[in-house]
Amino acid sequence: MPWHARLHLDYRQESARTVARFRHDGPLRILQSLYPEGDAVCHNVLVHPPGGLVGGDTLDIDIEGADGSHGLITTPGASRFYRSEGELALQRTRIRLAAGARLEWLPLEAICYSGCRAENRLSIEAEPGAELIGWDVTALGLPNANQPFERGTYLQHIEVPGMWLERGRIDAADQRLLQSPLGLGGHRCMASLFFVSGSPATRARREALLGHARTLLEAHGLHESAGATSPHPEVVVLRVLAPVVEPAMQLLRQVWQAWRAALWELPAAVPRIWAT
Repeated sequence: MPWHARLHLDYRQESARTVARFRHDGPLRILQSLYPEGDAVCHNVLVHPPGGLVGGDTLDIDIEGADGSHGLITTPGASRFYRSEGELALQRTRIRLAAGARLEWLPLEAICYSGCRAENRLSIEAEPGAELIGWDVTALGLPNANQPFERGTYLQHIEVPGMWLERGRIDAADQRLLQSPLGLGGHRCMASLFFVSGSPATRARREALLGHARTLLEAHGLHESAGATSPHPEVVVLRVLAPVVEPAMQLLRQVWQAWRAALWELPAAVPRIWAT
């Protein structure tokens, strides 16, 4: 029997403290709010107790940030899209930020098991003055466990309406896409880190973010399969291809920390769950 789970998460500032309130239906919720940086930034862990999606499952995640709020969301482990008998497994995340809100969307990777039929959709809407740093990491199969991605399809959709759209469908049967130097070049991890602003960022600010990303890239082992660009005055993106998740995630964390300091003068407060 398929699961259809929903979560609505609402960040608001109350007496100089960001608080998180949520409603849920089905097996999807957040754990206790944490404040390792003080009251201004609320850290939350998004939990899906079944641990993965099979054909027919749907997860709907709706996140809102009010003026003055700052939320940080991560997950305790990877999301998993398991083998399907034909039905679609779907995860939809919609983020809406009011003017003056900040959000960090930092889930761990999504793993596509062989035989899955999956879609992972993310939409971000930011009013003028709102800002977001987020990432999306996808692993095709489990190469280190000798479980390659040999069958199935995966659709990745990341959108800032009217400004930026990344949309791609991967079919395990498309070896030209998976193996060609013009495609994934044999890599099995795709990762993107992005900064989204509700107002056009100045050229100097965008160049500073690109400079931080490129400096860290030059010293990293993935420098030949990664690049940073600003496709729109309100968007800066770092894209990475890697053979497995770990080196890509390491690079994303380094650049996220540098961007966090440059944009908001905040230290690298790594979520506690990442250390467990």
